[in-house]
Amino acid sequence: MINQSSVTTFILVGFSEYPHLQPPLFLMVMTIYTVTLVGNVGIILVRRINPKLHTPMYFFLSHLSFLDLCYSSVVPPKLLEILIVEHRTISLKGCMTQFFFGCACVIIEMFMLAVMAYDRFVAVCKPLLYTVAMSHKFCALLVAGSYMWGGLGAAIITYTLVQLSYCEPGIIDHFSCEYSAIVSVSCSDPSFSQMVCLVISMLNEVSSLLITMTSYVFLIVTIIKMPSKGGLRKAFSTCTSHLTAISIFHGTILLLYCIPNAKSSKLVVKVATVLYTVLIPMLNPLIYSLRNKDVKETVKRLISSKLHSQTI
Repeated sequence: MINQSSVTTFILVGFSEYPHLQPPLFLMVMTIYTVTLVGNVGIILVRRINPKLHTPMYFFLSHLSFLDLCYSSVVPPKLLEILIVEHRTISLKGCMTQFFFGCACVIIEMFMLAVMAYDRFVAVCKPLLYTVAMSHKFCALLVAGSYMWGGLGAAIITYTLVQLSYCEPGIIDHFSCEYSAIVSVSCSDPSFSQMVCLVISMLNEVSSLLITMTSYVFLIVTIIKMPSKGGLRKAFSTCTSHLTAISIFHGTILLLYCIPNAKSSKLVVKVATVLYTVLIPMLNPLIYSLRNKDVKETVKRLISSKLHSQTI
């Protein structure tokens, strides 16, 4: 099949219907985007600098930060652009590229969080076998598998979108090339694409949540059975950061797609999407760094050494 598209450029409506929201939204997104870049790059550098952080947990965390860096560079730059320019356009190829990378990052992050849950399960429930079970080779395979499946799933859904026809005027009532927004401007039958998207989305959500929830059920049972309160507190503290990240990630996805697709909720959907695409990539480094003593100690050491070198 060849794409019989009659438009090569889409118009992004964004928040043009609410001009009073655009200046504060621009400042908010720019601030969050800057913090996101600094925070995630910081997590990656801290993990490289401190030998104590060369463990499977921080190996996965550095990849989570890399994913957040990639994801935060997919939507926010275009959002910042359409908030300050009058001609809010994006090419068909650019739209499909944005969707592909955004979709791939979301799928990969789903499974990266599931892999991190499995890692915490092994660390708490099988501590004596942890080094053997979570070998460097096995960790690399888990990460590579997440990336490969994320890329494959995103490629399949993007291919079904490319096969659709898009007719004039090509107005997307959104600030990014989100799946439902793209389908809404199609003038051909999107039922096959919607079926494929639903199957892949359900498979990803159910399988990643199943891995995560199963790992945490066994983990919590093990923690409850621990005789010493000190061991219980330490085991629980290693999991709270990850549980917080999982709750925010999956909770926002479910909240976003449970909102009724009505005109009255369009602004709510857009604001929720801003939170999902802009805020979450910033929260992960904050969650893990603020609750992690090793990360905080490394950051303090770096800052103090930098200040000391400047005074000399």
